[in-house]
Amino acid sequence: MSGRFAPSPTGDLHLGNLRTAVIAWLAARAAGVDFIIRMEDLDIVQASPEHERSQLADLAALEITSDVEVIRQSERFDRYHAAIDDLTARGLTYECFCSRREVRAEIENSTSAPHLPPGSYPGTCRDLTDAQRVRRARDRPPALRLRAPDGEVMTVVDQVAGEFAGGVDDTVLRRNDGVPSYNVAVVLDDAAQGVTQVVRGDDLLSSTPRQIHLQRLFDVATPTYAHVPLVIGGDGERLSKRHGSVTLGDLAHIGLGPLDVLTWIGHTLGRAFEPRPESIEDALAAMLDRFDVRTLASDPVVAPLWS
Repeated sequence: MSGRFAPSPTGDLHLGNLRTAVIAWLAARAAGVDFIIRMEDLDIVQASPEHERSQLADLAALEITSDVEVIRQSERFDRYHAAIDDLTARGLTYECFCSRREVRAEIENSTSAPHLPPGSYPGTCRDLTDAQRVRRARDRPPALRLRAPDGEVMTVVDQVAGEFAGGVDDTVLRRNDGVPSYNVAVVLDDAAQGVTQVVRGDDLLSSTPRQIHLQRLFDVATPTYAHVPLVIGGDGERLSKRHGSVTLGDLAHIGLGPLDVLTWIGHTLGRAFEPRPESIEDALAAMLDRFDVRTLASDPVVAPLWS
């Protein structure tokens, strides 16, 4: 049994990432299960070993480390392809030749079923004939999509967000460049690593019904979920590399360190910290005392105006 934090090594971790990592670590320790870190480096263009090293160093500065060896999704493609091929053998996939631009246009002009998540693929290539597939393959290699049951709705009782029901769409399983999709990789890796609790940002809540459906198709267990609120800027926009993100490196330039960050995270979790902790170990111990992820507020957290 384990909990996990699984960042994409495409840049430095910002305050929102760090807060989620600390909460995931606290949840695992409170439950008495292992805590694992996994690198979700499916983005073969943006992900890099340098970003991975930077992220692991920042987490270690907060004394957030993995209890097991860190694995990388880029080294596990054979597992994902085998699982996708099994779905194909069961008649549960189809080739899709749409470009991203075509998909966007189709979505804008589609009257998708109301149960489907926003941006769901409208099924343009779902029922192509063999001759149509041959013609379209001359212009573009196909992606592979899940042939989801019509009207399929999955419900998750999230430990922070509460009950959430969402439709299952024809999600991409393998891109047209041969890279497996995030939804396939995360489901298989959570199962392989014995992940029993998933703590992550609430921007991924809408993906959970798709993942539960895939868990059932792959015959693996469904973990508990806790989708924690994002950290946003003062203007209400979510933090990102291009918008207001603050990293440990940025804070070091103004004389603030990991203990300052942990103290702030503790305040967002309702810990008054009186007196201020003298060490990172003390801060983590204070946050862990009587920690229960189910008591977290579901409202977004505003990043501090450090200067």
